[in-house]
Amino acid sequence: MRHKVRGKKFGRVSDQRKLMLKNLVVSLIEHGRINTTVAKAKEMRSLAEKVITYAKKGTVHHRRLAFRILNNRTLVKKVFDELAPRYEDRNGGYTRVLKNGVRRGDCASMAIIEFIEGKETVHKDEKIKTKDIAK
Repeated sequence: MRHKVRGKKFGRVSDQRKLMLKNLVVSLIEHGRINTTVAKAKEMRSLAEKVITYAKKGTVHHRRLAFRILNNRTLVKKVFDELAPRYEDRNGGYTRVLKNGVRRGDCASMAIIEFIEGKETVHKDEKIKTKDIAK
């Protein structure tokens, strides 16, 4: 029984899992939108929203907490200077996960995760273009 057990393991040990989620958050902040599996998108959503909440508070302590996750000074500056003011009036829910079909190789459910109210948003009927290979 998995009572009160939170999170997925993704077939990795805890260090690898934490680094994978941190790297996904870094990619999301760099690009504004990424394409990944649904399970990874749902897991990384909480970490990405935590970083933005740190940025909204804006203290030196919260900047250091964000740096612990992002490990990149330029990204921390971007989050605190660009993303935090965008979400001043919003209490949580800074990202959205849109399902994007399945991956061709292993039929894994794919999703697009992006920031809400961004300039480059994707609607449900739009999908990231993939190569159409004849069967």
